Amino acid sequence: MRYSVIVPVFNRPDEVDELLESLTHQSFTDFEVVIVEDGSSVPCKEVCQKYEQTLNIKYFDKPNSGPGQSRNYGAERASGEYLLILDSDVVLPEGYLLAIEDELQREDADAFGGPDAAHSSFTDTQKAISYSMTSFFTTGGIRGGKKKLDKFYPRSFNMGIRKEVYAKLGGFSKMRFGEDIDFSIRIFKAGCKCRLFPEAWVWHKRRTDFRKFWRQVYNSGIARINLYKKYPESLKVVHLLPAVFTIGTIVAILLGVIGVLSILSVIGYWGVLGFIGPIGLLLYCLIIFIDSKRLNKSGKVGLLSIPAAFVQLGGYGCGFLSAWWKRCVCGKDEFQAYEKTFYK
Repeated sequence: MRYSVIVPVFNRPDEVDELLESLTHQSFTDFEVVIVEDGSSVPCKEVCQKYEQTLNIKYFDKPNSGPGQSRNYGAERASGEYLLILDSDVVLPEGYLLAIEDELQREDADAFGGPDAAHSSFTDTQKAISYSMTSFFTTGGIRGGKKKLDKFYPRSFNMGIRKEVYAKLGGFSKMRFGEDIDFSIRIFKAGCKCRLFPEAWVWHKRRTDFRKFWRQVYNSGIARINLYKKYPESLKVVHLLPAVFTIGTIVAILLGVIGVLSILSVIGYWGVLGFIGPIGLLLYCLIIFIDSKRLNKSGKVGLLSIPAAFVQLGGYGCGFLSAWWKRCVCGKDEFQAYEKTFYK
């Protein structure tokens, strides 16, 4: 068996159905599918049974332990030479597995990963969220699938690794968020060869509304500080930008208040400088709208990309700053304040 596709699932049978359907259309067929039900109250067993005649599929149901440990559970029961780690909310183009095979035939790799994109069938909100996670104007394009000078760290929504390397490294840690970056860091520390496969991309649904998206990126900000505490060298300048943006946005709003007060002659002529901050935010919003509208060919998605960008940067920044204060300033050894949601 060449590949084992491992998918942890928690209460998402409809998403699993779409993912499995896309797997039936793969042009490269030497693979099995390992579905790990992570203590779901809405299981996907019947969905998996529907594909037993068209896919080599294994279904396992286990108590809830989080996505990282569920992937480990699946890896122990997989028989493929390479493990392909996917999230349940992705859909694969028919050439996905062939793109991976072509890359490995061209140049060997111990681990690898690919980018993600929004499908035309996604909701406008999902497209806006996808834009905010991949755009140069929000994340610097570091997740947009471009070849980079720095190391490429695969994420768990689209990650591949040689099974023997996975076993050697012990799989994913018990971190609830950031466990995929933690794993990627350990892959590099072990001296393994890890590459970006730009043509092995997936359609990634991400979150369906801004509230869920905020929680996701807030936890990612927390994860970044926890990763920093484990691996100080992993913190880069780009990881600080959302926190800087968050602080800058707050300052800009305060300056706007000063500007309004100046018009009312409450604080005097020099308060007109207070309009510099709001003007900067408006220019940023305009850039986001124009760029997203161009890429998505939709004015509505362009408008929705503005709040999506602020949620992405502000949520991550708030989580980052909160974690920095509690772990780096207050010196907490364990992240007790977030234990219920961060660790499992």
